[in-house]
Amino acid sequence: MRRTEHTAGPDLDELQRTLHVELDPELLLLALTHRSFAYENGGIPTNERLEFLGDSILGQAVTVRLYRDHPDLDEGELAKRRASLVSSAALAEVGRAIGLGRHILLGRGETMTGGADKPSIIADTVEAIIGAVYLDRGGEAATELVMRFVEPLMQDPDRFGAAMDPKTSLQELAARRGASAPAYLVTESGPDHSKHFVATVTVDDLVSASGEGSSKKQAEMAAALEAWTLLSNP
Repeated sequence: MRRTEHTAGPDLDELQRTLHVELDPELLLLALTHRSFAYENGGIPTNERLEFLGDSILGQAVTVRLYRDHPDLDEGELAKRRASLVSSAALAEVGRAIGLGRHILLGRGETMTGGADKPSIIADTVEAIIGAVYLDRGGEAATELVMRFVEPLMQDPDRFGAAMDPKTSLQELAARRGASAPAYLVTESGPDHSKHFVATVTVDDLVSASGEGSSKKQAEMAAALEAWTLLSNP
């Protein structure tokens, strides 16, 4: 795989020790390669295909675990819990906990705008790593990694309530902190038949977060869940 020199590259050995998984270095490096870095380095491969694979593996592993652990829950409740565990906010929390941001290969623009701490970039890289583990170590190892990632989240009952109604949960959390009500700003782009919305929510100077979606409501809910996660785990 052709790459130009990158003096501040990721410490692959450290990351593998953190993940408790040994991976082919080139495959792990691919999992860490954001499209902004790939573009600036001659169009080398990105982690997006691995992200696509990892997303599927993550969803299956979490679904099976919830199904087995909660025989009393109906389909709707299981779906809500799964959504809370595989959301970008949850995966960003996982990635931050293992210091993933400092290992991601980013282009200069993303680096300058704080890309190493952007929830969407961290979450996508977590999924790419899951995909890399599946390819290199097999399905069992990938599932074990997913469970190590999400186990702490599954023990947090408040998370499931926030996932079901993130805007209300954020408003209640803000009130408990003595802060003003969350303020939302939504922008839209794209043609009428394929709109894309980006919402930003702020709670005084305590937290600011963003979310995306195909509707205003979806974007606001994604932003609220990310803000709730950040405010709950300062």
